[in-house]
Amino acid sequence: FLTTQYLEEADELADRIAVLNGGRIVAEGTAEQLKRQIPGGHVRLRFTDPHAYRSASDALREATGDEEALTLQIANDGSQRALRTLLDRLDAAGVDADELTVHTPDLDDVFFALTGSGKNPTVPAPSKETVR
Repeated sequence: FLTTQYLEEADELADRIAVLNGGRIVAEGTAEQLKRQIPGGHVRLRFTDPHAYRSASDALREATGDEEALTLQIANDGSQRALRTLLDRLDAAGVDADELTVHTPDLDDVFFALTGSGKNPTVPAPSKETVR
């Protein structure tokens, strides 16, 4: 049995995790099971060439762009198939990104999504508990 506030530690050490909110268990399972429940995975593309950025933005209309930073963010689960599809679309548009990063939900994302932490200041601060 391990109790921790450090979700990175829980991810690494725990076989099973229980998330508490207001003294009640709101979710439990393996770290991977909990992470799969939460949407929010995405791919971030960074460009150094404004023309390449605009071409990629045109090819990936569903992407959220930051023209100043020359970055695009696209909802994506990070799976091999999803990444291949994204890269095929960029290839078809003749665009090369200078950097590609994949974000998949972590236990912090899980905790905040399950507890609504930070959204309602009248709710008691939730606790994080890890069961091993």
